[in-house]
Amino acid sequence: MIDINLLREHPDQFRASQIARGLSPDVVDRVLQADASRRSAITEYENLRAEQKVFGKKVAQAQGEAKQALLAEVKELAGRVKDADTTAAEAQTVIEELLNAMPNLIVDGVPTGGEDDFTVVKHVGTPRDFSAEGFEPRDHLAIGELVDGIDMERGAKVSGSRFYFLKRDIARLETALLRMGQDLAVDNGFICLTTPTLVRPEIMGGTGFDVEHDAEIYRLEKDDLYLVGTSEVAIAGYHADEILDLGEAPLRYAGWSSCYRREAGSAGKDTRGIIRVHQFNKLEMFVYCPVDQAEAEHARMLEWEEHMLQSCGLAYRVIDTAAGDLGTSAARKFDCEAWIPTQGRYRELTSTSNCTTYQARRLNIRERLADTTEGGKRKKGGTRTVATLNGTLATTRWLVAILETHQQEDGSVTIPEALRPYMRGQERIEPVA
Repeated sequence: MIDINLLREHPDQFRASQIARGLSPDVVDRVLQADASRRSAITEYENLRAEQKVFGKKVAQAQGEAKQALLAEVKELAGRVKDADTTAAEAQTVIEELLNAMPNLIVDGVPTGGEDDFTVVKHVGTPRDFSAEGFEPRDHLAIGELVDGIDMERGAKVSGSRFYFLKRDIARLETALLRMGQDLAVDNGFICLTTPTLVRPEIMGGTGFDVEHDAEIYRLEKDDLYLVGTSEVAIAGYHADEILDLGEAPLRYAGWSSCYRREAGSAGKDTRGIIRVHQFNKLEMFVYCPVDQAEAEHARMLEWEEHMLQSCGLAYRVIDTAAGDLGTSAARKFDCEAWIPTQGRYRELTSTSNCTTYQARRLNIRERLADTTEGGKRKKGGTRTVATLNGTLATTRWLVAILETHQQEDGSVTIPEALRPYMRGQERIEPVA
């Protein structure tokens, strides 16, 4: 949720943010109008309440007809007090509805525009030249079928299209990838979590997802629960309505979970293999920190994602996502896109988002501030809203890039060296006769 105080003080920043996202800036003026109406009504209410107290004393001292006349005025005044209170409450409701619907204020420097208007931050690594090696690369599904590691046909038989079975060494490779990410997280002060995959609507909505209109979300109507598309949702709700003692260090979690997405807007896209599927596994970083530490923490999270990609021997690029392609909660998002040889292009494997105070404000998550001393007197510290950030360390889709990048002419796959300890030292995945 947007901070009304910040919007009141810097309306032009919010107008610019809306325009950069491709949205109307008019909502800012509607919020300001409702806020002015609420503040005016509150002032009137307080003035009328003061009048009521004066009239109360007069009535107590009056007699006869004078008292009856004063009582009539008191009744009329009470009606005006009620009207002012109602006006203020109605304006507050409008403000909350508008602020709830507004996306987060973007960070300075985010590119303006839509999906294709990102800025490339850097390229890392060189895509493998298969033509120089003298053979045509197979796509990940063809490789997966050669090594008997991906079974789409039985996945569809059991669950429908865009479901699959991972088998043998590819199933082990997925687990190895997630475990390597988990070890990296532990080495950097993350607390590991295995998270629920079903959450209440107030948690899904509090994270910034539109539960009423988002066609990507699976809903269990009978139980009024939602399947998560990322463990970010569950971890964001982990400290809902709490006051955290952060001290000097951010509070970091790494959540391992299965994730579910309907892929409602991807009809006909990436139907082959496991690029766009309804269920996958993911290791997600989630951080709570003071607002003034958020940008530095965001940079660190990107570094950890890049470390994982480099450990897997993947060529990739980092992009600064344009405002119109940001999610509702994100103030800035960096994507890491790996080179997919058979597609001849980069595809997203990870993203990391700085959500500033947007999610924490909706979920009422604050930090306790330290006590201070002024003029020799100790002043108790208050509370303030924290910042939240999220980022992916590993997910099932990585298998696409790993299999295609490290394939050999005979259909085998060389396992990246960093992953071998998690596969009992195994160096290759061999075709199954």
